[in-house]
Parts: sequence; C-alpha cells; structure tokens
Amino acid sequence: MIEKISAVKYYAIIVGGGSGTRMGSEIPKQFLPLNGLPVLMHTIKAFYSTPISPEIIVVLNLDTHDYWKELCKENNFTIPHTLVAGGEQRFHSVRNGLAYIKGPGIVAIHDAVRPCVSVKLIDSAYRQAEEQGNAVPAVKSRDSVRIQTDKGSVFVDRQNIFLIQTPQVFKSEVLKKAYLQEYDVEFTDDASVVEKTGVNILLIEGETSNLKITFPEDILVAESYLNSKK
Repeated sequence: MIEKISAVKYYAIIVGGGSGTRMGSEIPKQFLPLNGLPVLMHTIKAFYSTPISPEIIVVLNLDTHDYWKELCKENNFTIPHTLVAGGEQRFHSVRNGLAYIKGPGIVAIHDAVRPCVSVKLIDSAYRQAEEQGNAVPAVKSRDSVRIQTDKGSVFVDRQNIFLIQTPQVFKSEVLKKAYLQEYDVEFTDDASVVEKTGVNILLIEGETSNLKITFPEDILVAESYLNSKK
C-alpha cells in the first residue's frame, strides 16, 4: 500500500537556462514577450494558480538574474519565488534547484518555456506522483514516424511513440537520489535521470497545447492557446 503524503509540501522547479539562438533573438526565449508579459511569467502564474500552490523555485543563468529582477519590477510581478543560479547543463540546473528543498515533498520540474500548461495537467501530475511515486505527461505522435539507420530509414508504429512533456513530478527522495548520479549525455529530461536508478516511469495524458516555445512561430501558437483560455 502506498503511503498518502498529502501533508507534505509541494514544490515546482521551473528551469529556464535556454538561449534565444533558435528563435533568432538575442533575448533568451523565456524572457520574450507573450501577451504582454515575458514567457516565464505566464509559466510561473500557471503553477501559482493551482489549488496545490507549490513553493516555486526558478532556475536561471546567473548572468540573467538582474535582467529578470528588472522585468519583475517593470511588470509589477510579485508572485513569490526563489531565484537560483543555473548550471552548465539542464541536469546541473535541476540539481541546483533541488538543493533548496530540504524536507520531503512532491517536486514538479517544468520547462520555463512551456507557458500554456493548464492547471488541470499540473494538478493531475502532482496527484499521481503523490499516489504512485512519479508522473510524466506525454502525448502520442500524430505524425508518421521513421528511424534513420545505417541502411536507411525504418518505419516505427506511431501508436508506440510518445512525445514527453513537463511538468515531470516525483517524490523528492526519488529525485534527490537520482541527481546524485554523474551527468550523462543521455539525460535529456528528469524521467531519463530517474529511470537510470531503476525506477519505472509512469506516463499520464499530456496536452497538445502544452507546447515548448522553440521557434518564432511558437509564440503565435502560444498566444492563441492563452487567448482561448480567457
């Protein structure tokens, strides 16, 4: 029987160490304007709006901290959050965020540039992680899929292909143990880090609207999703 730990604290580590390279912008994409506010502010607001109301930890490259603080002043953004310095890779940034969590809890790790995540998905991920140990949102591929090999491309049944999203939510003890490992290039997300310790990753239904802003056209799509919520 899995112990219920609803009295334990909830945390959200929002990771925003990316640059604006693929956006064709000098401004890191988490700071780009979206419906009148920087992308990151929409992301923080999504977590703050949930019934769970987790303690929010924002991980940013140290050289952008002053810029972020200035953006908060300009936009009268007062949602409480702890600002943490990022690391060399996303892996190290998450590890730095985890260092601020001292006691047991349920921890969500989310990309700063996924501002359209819904309250429903956040709540669902926390609830399953509390009951089952972890929760990772995913959506099935809507496109045909092929894998490139030395002999050419090979068809793969898309029914077995899932596109992984965030927030990825885990019990804190599971995450902290996983992040004691040395960095590996195969660690592309938190699920891959945790899975390396032998933990079975549990998928939940994600949302097509929970897009990761990567290219300029993604801003327009995100605006549409956010406006539809209003």
